[in-house]
Amino acid sequence: MKSIYLTTTLPYVNDEPHIGFALELVQVDAVARFNRLMGKEVFLNTGTDEHGIKIYLKALEAQESVQDYVDRYFNSFKNLPAKLGVIDDINFIRTTDESHITAAEEFWRRCEDKGDIYKKKYQAKYCVGCEMEKHDSEIENDHCFIHPNLELELIAEENYFFRFSNYTDKLLALYQDNPNFVLPAHRQTEISKFVASGLRDFSISRLVTKMPWGVPVPGDSDHVMYVWFDALINYISAIGWPNDDHKFKKWWPVIQFAGKDNLRQQSAMWPAMLMSADLPLPEQILIHGFITSAGQKMSKSLGNVISPFTIIDQYSADALRYYLLRHVSPFEDSDFTPDKFKDAYNANLANGLGNLVSRIMTLAERYLSEAPTIPDNTIPTDFKEAMEAYQFNQACDLVWRQIGDLDERIATTEPFKVIKTDLSKGRELISDLVIDLYTIGRMLNPLLPATSIAIKDLIKKNSKPVVPLFLRRD
Repeated sequence: MKSIYLTTTLPYVNDEPHIGFALELVQVDAVARFNRLMGKEVFLNTGTDEHGIKIYLKALEAQESVQDYVDRYFNSFKNLPAKLGVIDDINFIRTTDESHITAAEEFWRRCEDKGDIYKKKYQAKYCVGCEMEKHDSEIENDHCFIHPNLELELIAEENYFFRFSNYTDKLLALYQDNPNFVLPAHRQTEISKFVASGLRDFSISRLVTKMPWGVPVPGDSDHVMYVWFDALINYISAIGWPNDDHKFKKWWPVIQFAGKDNLRQQSAMWPAMLMSADLPLPEQILIHGFITSAGQKMSKSLGNVISPFTIIDQYSADALRYYLLRHVSPFEDSDFTPDKFKDAYNANLANGLGNLVSRIMTLAERYLSEAPTIPDNTIPTDFKEAMEAYQFNQACDLVWRQIGDLDERIATTEPFKVIKTDLSKGRELISDLVIDLYTIGRMLNPLLPATSIAIKDLIKKNSKPVVPLFLRRD
């Protein structure tokens, strides 16, 4: 495959970006950069989900027009990829874009033509936080598991429904035939059990009189589309569907990154919708866990929310990327506290990588007249395999193992002493250190891109850092 399409989920613009979305951006960017390093074309998509009752109610609470409200938060999300060092040409889509609205309306018509959309009166318990109906198995003490601080609402109205129940067998066949469709494996097992237990049709519209903020339902001005039906379509509207067939066929299918609270929507609802519209299915769906703080879920009421902007401003984008890729599991819940972050930063960036670069390049600047010749293929196979398996922490471990090996080699061979008695041998030892440091720089390309560039630039110039790459923090 010479091209690859990657996407994050689209976060709601009802608050500032949080560390969990930063994790998703960093993960997907690492995969994008790795694939470019391997010579592939990459289309990377992110954006903002700007419809739904949650956003509508927040705008009313703030006494703003809904458009002004989403525009205000949109800017924070639009700025985050650049702050995190994500590739410059990342595509940023808004679900209020006209091209997306056109795609959502066409998608609706195709599902309707298939006979998979119908209208009925119903009553359901609804979680505004999830923007989803909740069944009794998903409720504890009259609250949703995921948003226990929010009261469930009782909806009783006439809506349009999607015939989700038509796709039980097709979805189970999809999972059976594609054992790596959802990663990690236990998430595929989880969604398979959910589908096998029996699918219920889900509501895909809201009455304009109650919630006017959404994509209009084609042919019925009394309804707007349910936010999940509209938002998921961004994955195809972002690459030109339905108007640019060439662009769509070039990039589709997609590899989707999402949190575990999105499992059902991403890996069951969305594939069923695509089947209904007679469109090809995604290539793969990767599900990551939550980031907690000192073992607790982050929330404003607890005062433990961590802003990615704050961490970046205090340390750097690469410092945050390092922690998210090495110390946060690719697939399970992980903890993040300021103290844990600082300890990891000092031990492995300031004292580890930063100190190694200074030691080697000081020797190179003093004793080598020019940079050594660097071999073309310097990325180890086990590093490639870790990245291809989305095991970012393992890939980082391999880099830091090489950092440790170089530190040990300097201590064992003592090139700073050898150079004084055997110039030729000393230069050979230093050249080998520089070449291996360049390998570390290349391996850091998808992980810590700014640091990777800095290391390779120092080697090309054959100069030591003017200031340490990572300043120690007390």
